[in-house]
Amino acid sequence: MLIRNLTVAASSVLLLLTGCAETQLALHTAKKLTTGTPAQSKGAYKVGNPYKIKGTWYYPAVNYGYVEQGIASWYGPQFHGRKTANGEIFDMNVVSAAHRTLPMPSVVRVTNLKNSRSLKIRVNDRGPFAKSRIIDLSRRAAQLLGFERRGTALVRVEIIADESRRMAALAQGKAKSLPTQKSANVKIASLPGSIGENPAVTNTKRALSSPTPKPVQTKPVDVVKIAPVGGSKKIYVQAGAFVYRDLAAKMQKLLNPLGPSRIVEKVIGKRRYFRVQVGPASSVSQGDKLLNLVIASGYPKARLVVD
Repeated sequence: MLIRNLTVAASSVLLLLTGCAETQLALHTAKKLTTGTPAQSKGAYKVGNPYKIKGTWYYPAVNYGYVEQGIASWYGPQFHGRKTANGEIFDMNVVSAAHRTLPMPSVVRVTNLKNSRSLKIRVNDRGPFAKSRIIDLSRRAAQLLGFERRGTALVRVEIIADESRRMAALAQGKAKSLPTQKSANVKIASLPGSIGENPAVTNTKRALSSPTPKPVQTKPVDVVKIAPVGGSKKIYVQAGAFVYRDLAAKMQKLLNPLGPSRIVEKVIGKRRYFRVQVGPASSVSQGDKLLNLVIASGYPKARLVVD
């Protein structure tokens, strides 16, 4: 009788443990398979204090004059349904972005320098933290800008000051509500003097446009603009920037063994800087390799730039 009772008890414990294990497995699988639309969560306005990631300090600040060229990446399934840095729920199927220092929320225009597409995007998260990336886009934003499959793109990012100020006022309760940007509909517009029509662009328009008739729009529209993008689109590793040219020349001499290098003058505000760059690299992957080489040679603050 005692043996039978012990057997029953052991079986019960085993059943309980098995049930717990199956429950944990089910929960784990559910997290991995989450692909629907996450529940919405109202985020807060946030600038934030300086923070350190992987040995690098970042300094969030309000900067309504921000413009930068560099490399964009995108993030999706791994973070889908999780909270963003300002408390919203990340939805990879909605246009949004992560930036390391801009206020959240902010509105930026991101332009793909290869295909001339540009898109207004709302910043509500922090990242990316790779030295060679300047902004991380949601999967939907990457699709609209045409680099989801490639994974990265050479881009220009510029803050839209007026809209960012209104967005900040709304998030802080200082303004009336504004329509929320969603990705339900997509419109592609060619600007005056835009690039000529070609089969690739035409097919993309058909793929991204809604096939249904076009009644009066009742939902916000993501407008992808296509216009010529001037200037160079080459990738360089910037090892440093100096106020005095002779210091830049000394660094350039030290970097010569790593490959072609140059000194580029740039005026920021009222000050002239001399930037020391190695390159150009033929691709983003080659740029990453060159960046690692420069860092390993004793320049830990080196980064990729697009000039």
